[in-house]
Amino acid sequence: MRMTRRSLLATPLACAAQPVRPNVLLILIDDLGYGDVAFNGGDIPTPNLDRIAREGTVATQFTCYPLCTPSRAGLLTGRSPIRQGLMYSVIRAWSPYGLPANERLLSSILRDQGYSTAIVGKWHLGHAHRSLLPNQRGFDHFYGHVNAEIDYFQHTKFTGLDWQRNGKGVREPGYATELLGNEAVSWLNSRPANRPYFLYLPFNAVHAPMQAPPEAIERFQSIADPKRRALAAMLRVVDVQTGRLLEAVERRGETNNTLVLLISDNGGATANGSRNLPFRGAKLTPYEGGLRVPAAFRWPGRIPAGKTTDEWLTVLDVLPTVCEAAGVQPGSSLPLDGSSFWPTLTKAAPHRPAPFFVACKKNETLDYQFALRTDSWKLIRTVNPKQEVVEELYELSADPAESRNLVSAAPPILASLREQMESWNRLHPRADIDSSMNPHPGWTPPADYAALASAYDPA
Repeated sequence: MRMTRRSLLATPLACAAQPVRPNVLLILIDDLGYGDVAFNGGDIPTPNLDRIAREGTVATQFTCYPLCTPSRAGLLTGRSPIRQGLMYSVIRAWSPYGLPANERLLSSILRDQGYSTAIVGKWHLGHAHRSLLPNQRGFDHFYGHVNAEIDYFQHTKFTGLDWQRNGKGVREPGYATELLGNEAVSWLNSRPANRPYFLYLPFNAVHAPMQAPPEAIERFQSIADPKRRALAAMLRVVDVQTGRLLEAVERRGETNNTLVLLISDNGGATANGSRNLPFRGAKLTPYEGGLRVPAAFRWPGRIPAGKTTDEWLTVLDVLPTVCEAAGVQPGSSLPLDGSSFWPTLTKAAPHRPAPFFVACKKNETLDYQFALRTDSWKLIRTVNPKQEVVEELYELSADPAESRNLVSAAPPILASLREQMESWNRLHPRADIDSSMNPHPGWTPPADYAALASAYDPA
């Protein structure tokens, strides 16, 4: 593993007679591209996100799925979403399903070990029944919304209110990202000092619609592209709210016992002004621009400050990593697909994730796309509606931009990658998502998504 020094900043770990379980702050930014953050060379100032990077370790090869729901499912379970029926598409406003009830989430694992748990932000793992909601999935507290792409000011999805606190719809004025910041700080400040907490903060920004407060947009008038300007303003608000949360942790005297994880759920949507440079592709594609995301991890005294790791890490590895850092066992009867990269962060140990399988469907061409990534290689297979197959093979260790297709050279690794891809494909039938992209006949938006769940699953 190659580690490069970026700062001499480090905080010694205080000696203690007994180990204390860390607080865990998991920040997930929606649709944030690899090249959107300053700590990856982006042109948008992100001083508070940069602080996490500067005071911790940046990962240059952190892989997610190319869209929201699969990444969130993998993040909270440590298991591939192909096993859960959530790989191919996102949960829609009219979707009757969600993350299966037999999946054990990180929130449940930590709560069973005495943690206070909260999610403040976007859920997107099912909402048609109360049993699918966060309060039934290990979270003591839930504030935010269940759908994607809500209006940032009206807090609606297709005219229906999608803003709630613990199963009750909430109507309140304000910009969504700022309200999430307010709630996160308020919840944090109400925690008892003698009990560890897990706060999951999945911001809706910088996902469309591209909306931001006028004063935030005004700061970026020098950006000519209106979508990029709006994205910069949205990211500015995320950065400010992240800073408020870090300050709240500091005021409580908990910085040295708080593990902070910062990632995006997928690559940036270039159509909305995001940048994934220097990589090819974007959200909804199996190329690195759709899968490789910004990532940084901080725990002063435990995770070295000012470092960069080039080891390959994945979203499936987060659950086992947090469990190891907290000294707890996952305790699930279902096997994990992820593995802990805690030794990578703390001891510069090599990390070798299991092969990472991706399946998605291109809306505009109706092509299915599959990818199988290993440490150094990626096989991409595109299948069009005529069942014609095109394959691409890239050696990522030498060609991270995926500019040289080596499939015609047929290196020995190709057969193995094909076999592994087929093995993953056999776990779930190829999902036809076309019908799910439109509401079924007779569907109308509920007046209140929180009330909808209660109506279908009464207490």
